Amino acid sequence: MPIFQDANGLAIKFFIQKDIAQEIQAELCEVVASLGGRVEAKVPRQGYVLVQPGTAEEERLRLCWMAQDRPQRHFVPYTYVEACKIAGMQLKQIFVENGLPVKMHIHPSIANINARTTLSQRIMHSGGDPTSSPQSAKIILADPNTEVFQHLVKTYQGIPDKHVESYLWVKKCVEKGSLVYTPLIYKNPGGRRPGEERTPFTEDDEQRLCEWIAAKIPYKQTGGRTGNRLYQQLCEMIADPEYAWVSRHTWQSWRERYKKNAVRLDTMIAQIVDQKKPVPGEQGQYGYVRQDEENNKRPRKKRTKPAEQNLHKQEMIIGGINGNGAEVPVIVFDASPVESGPSTSRVFVRNSPAEEELEDGEDSEEWAVRIGNEPPPKWGKRPASEESEARNPRKRMKSDDSDSIQGTLLDPGVHLIDRTLQEIATQYRFTLEEVKEFYDQCGEMERTKNRFQKMRQILSSIGES
Repeated sequence: MPIFQDANGLAIKFFIQKDIAQEIQAELCEVVASLGGRVEAKVPRQGYVLVQPGTAEEERLRLCWMAQDRPQRHFVPYTYVEACKIAGMQLKQIFVENGLPVKMHIHPSIANINARTTLSQRIMHSGGDPTSSPQSAKIILADPNTEVFQHLVKTYQGIPDKHVESYLWVKKCVEKGSLVYTPLIYKNPGGRRPGEERTPFTEDDEQRLCEWIAAKIPYKQTGGRTGNRLYQQLCEMIADPEYAWVSRHTWQSWRERYKKNAVRLDTMIAQIVDQKKPVPGEQGQYGYVRQDEENNKRPRKKRTKPAEQNLHKQEMIIGGINGNGAEVPVIVFDASPVESGPSTSRVFVRNSPAEEELEDGEDSEEWAVRIGNEPPPKWGKRPASEESEARNPRKRMKSDDSDSIQGTLLDPGVHLIDRTLQEIATQYRFTLEEVKEFYDQCGEMERTKNRFQKMRQILSSIGES
């Protein structure tokens, strides 16, 4: 039986849009006639109007001849004839409702251009309109493999007479020969259905619940028996065959059971605890965690007396002379010959502040001082200009008394601080090491000078008496 013949054997009528190219019209007439159809010079009451989509004439024909009282008159693109020939059957106009094409929108999530073109032609061949906007379209076609598909479903699921379908849905409808929407499945929002009974708690359920609480929180005064985590942890044990009974209730139900019967269940828990006698903090109890390992830090030494007090004591030993001269302190210096190194006083002298800071574990470069013959700290280093002058002593200006005090020559290449200390030692006839030691303790040049000046006065007064 030819494709373009109805059940009674009559030829199906076609009308071709007049402004289509003559070559295409001639080819269409030949194919329609070969498939058993007939091309009419006027728009038929029943049949097909072959149009060229997107043209002004196609829009005019739709406005003039498309009507709900003529449901048997269909507007299809002229490629419909070739599509029917390839399919070997007459394609049904399934995307038509009340004589009008169903409006569809092809969503941009279908990114393939060829797929969009093929989908659009298949919709038009079956009577639909794929050129509608998302707002006016009844059906939105999208790619189900993208995230936007579920977003579209949630957006439009509450709007009546609005459907979101997969692009594969068009092919399924064409194969079935009918318009069938994807059915909605009822999703239970939760809760117990009317008339459905709860799972009752048995004595075994309560006994096992008490054993669980006794193992995790044996003593109520520690708290936590009405918290959520204790019962959530219980339901997490469902994979263990020994805890298969947990599946009878939800963790909320277990919690509410204890909360509403706390007085009675606490008595049962206390009896279990008396039998097993667990120790608070045993492994496995809820609320106890492993204590972090302590860091073995060296305890910091406390300074028993500040440096100022110690320095004050030394000054009192040397300068503690009353007005009458009744008591004179005796200062003894070690006169034994020493090959190298300074002679030290028998007066107790504590370590320097820099040494104390190192003992306490504090490396503070900001307050560092020079010790002995060590290089000076960063803050005590001379500028580059002074270093250049030290390298070229000839360029330095000569002074009368700067390089010699009381007949003793001073090294011009020594730092300013060491130079001043050397001057004090030479002026008051003390060793340079003694002056340096006191200066390292107090850190004040003026105080150092006054101290040794006073000591020289005391020693001079002792010699006169």
